[in-house]
Amino acid sequence: MVGLFGGSFDPIHLGHLIVGRAVAEQLGLAELRFMPTGEQPLKRGRHVAAARHRTAMVEAAIAGEPGMRLERAEVERPGPSYTVETLRLLQAREPGRQFVVLLGADAVPDLERWHQAAELPRLAQLVAFARPGAPRPAHPWLHQVVDAPAVEISSTAIRQRVAAGHSIRFLVPDAVAAYIATQGLYRNGNG
Repeated sequence: MVGLFGGSFDPIHLGHLIVGRAVAEQLGLAELRFMPTGEQPLKRGRHVAAARHRTAMVEAAIAGEPGMRLERAEVERPGPSYTVETLRLLQAREPGRQFVVLLGADAVPDLERWHQAAELPRLAQLVAFARPGAPRPAHPWLHQVVDAPAVEISSTAIRQRVAAGHSIRFLVPDAVAAYIATQGLYRNGNG
């Protein structure tokens, strides 16, 4: 089975990678694909960095990591990134492959607001990850809930640190920090 870990990744950070690896190991996934959204429907207009930058940062973050891969399906398709459409595209591209959509516990309450949400459990297994001390999500569409390590790193805080001229070392992979610096991302709060 192939896990799909989607998100804005604005920027991707070590918390994403730690949680992704832990969840992939618990589920015994053959592969974990990090899938940056082109335009997240529930966060329209709130991406700071352009999709090409977010994609490049994901690629840099997972370079050389066994079992991790970049999935470009949502950034290559114009318009809003609807998971249901992505799953249909992936199934047409890779017939017979089983997909697992990984969701943070915070995404579960909004699940029914997703585009054509009722189709999702027919197209893939939906697996939520919960952090220690947080309530475990429950929803009839969830195939499983797995534990994820608590990593207190946020993309918002990283962007704020960059804008303030502070170090982001130990928060993002070195390759991502270098990319942010060379591209001038997040300075003065812009992408």
